[in-house]
Amino acid sequence: MKIRHLHTAASTRRTRSAFTLIEIVITLTIIAILASGSIYLLKGQIDSAKDTRVGSDLQAIGLALQSYESRALRMPTTEQGLAALVEKPTIEPIPENYRSFMKELPKDPWGVPYKYRLPAQKSKDAYDVWSMGPDGADGTEDDIGNWKPGAAK
Repeated sequence: MKIRHLHTAASTRRTRSAFTLIEIVITLTIIAILASGSIYLLKGQIDSAKDTRVGSDLQAIGLALQSYESRALRMPTTEQGLAALVEKPTIEPIPENYRSFMKELPKDPWGVPYKYRLPAQKSKDAYDVWSMGPDGADGTEDDIGNWKPGAAK
């Protein structure tokens, strides 16, 4: 008995088991477009998070300054600066009843130490505490301080 093989178009066609180069390029292009769009949308969220962090830092510094004042019976001078919250000042007036109120001074999200001034020139508080903002220049519009509504309250 002879066995006959029927040749059909389906049996002679090889099955594909890989992607073509064009399919891979199109897929990678779509992924790149989606990723760049996501990064663009996230940039605004990152900026907002930095502003929120500055507000939290200003609030923490403000609480530490209030605690310092209640203990030393005065605020640190501009010359003593925020360092007085971490270690006992060596510049007069040196508080007799000193206690550290912070382990270390925070830096703003751009890696720059916060600024401090007594008496205040911009804030309704007795002092000004601020970040120079993303441009790193003092006195510009992007400065974020305890004088802006919601920044440190």
